[in-house]
This record gives sequence, C-alpha cells and structure tokens, in this order.
Amino acid sequence: MSHEDVTVDGPKSTSHGRRLVAVGDVELCAEPFGNPGDPTLLLISGSSSPMDAYHPLFCEQLVAGGRHVIRYDNRDTGESTSYPAGRPGYGFDDIVADAIGLLDALEVGDVHVAGGSMGGAVARALALGQPERVRSLTLISSTPLAPGDPRDPTLPGPTEKFRAFAGAERPEPDWTDRDAYVDNYALWDRQYAGTRYFDDSESRAYAGHVFDRTRDIHAASLNHGLAERGSTAIRSRHAEIDCPVLVIHGTADPVLPFRHAEVLVEELPNAELLALPGVGHQLLPREFWPTVVSAILTVTGGPRGA
Repeated sequence: MSHEDVTVDGPKSTSHGRRLVAVGDVELCAEPFGNPGDPTLLLISGSSSPMDAYHPLFCEQLVAGGRHVIRYDNRDTGESTSYPAGRPGYGFDDIVADAIGLLDALEVGDVHVAGGSMGGAVARALALGQPERVRSLTLISSTPLAPGDPRDPTLPGPTEKFRAFAGAERPEPDWTDRDAYVDNYALWDRQYAGTRYFDDSESRAYAGHVFDRTRDIHAASLNHGLAERGSTAIRSRHAEIDCPVLVIHGTADPVLPFRHAEVLVEELPNAELLALPGVGHQLLPREFWPTVVSAILTVTGGPRGA
C-alpha cells in the first residue's frame, strides 16, 4: 500500500506505511510510526472510526517525544476486513481480541494504550485482560461504561439539543456517493463538536479522506452500533486497573457529558483528568495537540531526554 510522506517542521514522515496484518480470521490495516525500540503507544479509535481519527501529524508529535506509535483500522473501518452493512457478525469482545492479536502479530510486548470514546472501553478491557502488558492508559472522550456493562441512570445522557437532532427524521444518504457522505458526516460532526472548535472545511476534508480509503462506508457507519455487546464486564472491575491513567475530556461534550470523565477519575485508582475547555465529542482540535501530546508523554514515562 502506498503512503504519502507528510512533513512535520521539515523532516519526512517517520511512518512505516500502512499494511494489512492477519489477526485471527480478519485483516487489520495498521500503520506504525517511529522507532520500534522506543516505548510503544497503541492508538485505538472509537465506534465507526478508522485510524484517521489520529492525524499523522499528531502521531509525529508523539514520535518526536520518543514514542513508537501504532494506529490501526478497527474491523469494519478503513481498509480492514468489512462485513455486510447491517450484519456485523461480531461483538465487542472480538474488537478487544483484535487489539491483542494485532500487538502479537506485530511482536509488541509491553504497551501504552490510548483509546477514544468506545476505544477507551477497549483500552480498559486490555488492561484488565493483560495487566502485565499494559503500562498506562489514556482515555479520550470516553465513559465509565462498556457495551457489556449495565446502564447507569446516574450518569448524564446526551444533551437535549443533541437528542432532538438525533431523533429528527431525515433521509438516509446515498452511501455510494462521496459528496452525499461528506455532507452527512459534516452535518453530524457539527452536532458532536463543541461550537468553539468546529471547522466545516476540516470536517469535510476528513470525511472525504475516510470515504476514499474505506472498503464499505455504509458498513463502517452502521455495524459497530449493531455489534453484539459482549460479555466483558469492565466498570465493576475498575479498582483492578492500577496502571497510570490519563483521562482527557472536552467540557462541552454533548454525547458523553463531562461528568463521565469525572466518574472515570473517581473510580480508577491511579487516574488524572485533563479537561479541554469548550471541546465536544470530536477529533482533537489542533489547538490542543501540544497540551494533549505533553500529557500523553508524561503518563507514558516522560518525553525523550527528560
């Protein structure tokens, strides 16, 4: 697979290129960055999101701090194995097993793990399943709940404005039409994002890029929400996760309000909270990259040379 070099303050990209990796009965598209001899940071995307949720320039900033970074497409996203739209044939437990299998296939031992939204639940499941392997967790825009956990009425749900938008009737986009997908993505992205940091042109550029490299964009948009919830109970075992944890959350998240982050910090024994003022449930705004990168480097052992 080809990979275009990107420039970060002059130097060429440290990406080793995207490649398909056999993991059990699926293929996952993975892209490592940096020196494999440095501590490895595995980046896990959220529901329906490919590796592109972590911008390559963001990955390069982590590499500059002395990390070996791996991002990858979850099954049914990007270039990884895709299932018929509406019939995923897998569950949350399989997505967790995919992450473990990918690390094994890439011969990665100890690892730091960062997960966004649903990826935060996957990250915590990894820490519970292989505690000797997971050195730290970074949970971005996540929640104490995992798909297999019982619902908790004390945790705030989405805002009234977001519920009204999500419940409104609107025609389904033509999933074969790039422009229609981009329009639909930007429409929803505007509702997910904090009003201070939504950029329509960036949202559309991201959506177009994702459309171009996704096997089946309809399946990618639909199947994670239909996947089996699995049997992995996570929240009841939070006290067992004793590695360092960094919780990063936007104060204007309309889907998982900020209280979700506060509860994560209350329940995880060794957790710290980084609040992003005015940020919603969205890709990390570039204005916050330096802050977030610095915090991740700290929780994963400190920047190179520190």
